Amino acid sequence: MASAELNSIALKMVARKRGILAADESTGTMTKRLDSINVESTSESRRQWRQLLFQTPDIGDYTSGVIMYDETIRQSDDSGQSFVELLASNDVLSGIKVDNSTHDLAGAPGEFITEGLDGLRGRLAEYYSLGARFTKWRALITIGEGRPSDYAIRTNMHALGRYSALCQEQGLVPIVEPEILMDGTHSIDDCRSATTRSLKAVFEELDAQNVDLEGIVLKPNMVLSATDAPNRASAAEVARQTIDCFLETVPANVPGIAFLSGGQGDEEAVVNLNEINKIANTEDLPWELTYSYGRGLQAAPLAAWLGKAENVSAGQAAYQTRGLACSAAREGVYSA
Repeated sequence: MASAELNSIALKMVARKRGILAADESTGTMTKRLDSINVESTSESRRQWRQLLFQTPDIGDYTSGVIMYDETIRQSDDSGQSFVELLASNDVLSGIKVDNSTHDLAGAPGEFITEGLDGLRGRLAEYYSLGARFTKWRALITIGEGRPSDYAIRTNMHALGRYSALCQEQGLVPIVEPEILMDGTHSIDDCRSATTRSLKAVFEELDAQNVDLEGIVLKPNMVLSATDAPNRASAAEVARQTIDCFLETVPANVPGIAFLSGGQGDEEAVVNLNEINKIANTEDLPWELTYSYGRGLQAAPLAAWLGKAENVSAGQAAYQTRGLACSAAREGVYSA
């Protein structure tokens, strides 16, 4: 696909007031979510849950795209309309998770590698024919004693580069997701160092593999203290460190950055995004700064739904509330 078309899709993904819903939970992860509300996880119950989200009134006002799982992109609503068509009718792009999850990295205890490159070209062609216009691949980097190693960073970022090149070849915008895991007790400075190293490496790989940066969306972590760190950094410090890190590492021709929530609490993810965009509103930053949240958008509506048909409207209202909160934070105008 011509680079102008990829750029147009990427810009739509990071459009003002809108963000990306990550609804790409694997069957295993979705089963855990449904178990939490005492609903049996079946293809039909998972379809009903995704239908609730995708049929939320005015979803296109605050959602630019939805990342789906293989099962989901093949499903339809009760009327027989495919989820891809349903979303398109609300001006929402369809995306697809294409990695085969993280696995232990050989020779590197406590570190991981994402698999899924074998046969990827053929799978991408099929997903394009199903209506997908963007993709997601997640690399996972951990912080700890001697971690992240250069080995883990290099192997993961090389894979992100190969994935991205294949996606663009097939007319799909790759979401490039190098995530520094929040788990642990590390400081915000440790996160800043690991994030800087990872982002520098991934852009070296993207350049080496002839990936058009104007046709990608970056999905990184914010620069944060670990979940169990003492004296966790404030939202203001998170915002400043995150922006400074990206100014140091992210080329100006990347259309936009869609932050992952990565284990932050629902409110924490919104407040931090808001602080980042408050700075963006006063500084001339080169990229759009939005969000791609999963659990942060879905936890409240799932709890409101409880698998009951009579609660669909309540679940949709809860999703709309979360979506509008994130939309406001994406503009730097959120207030609790």
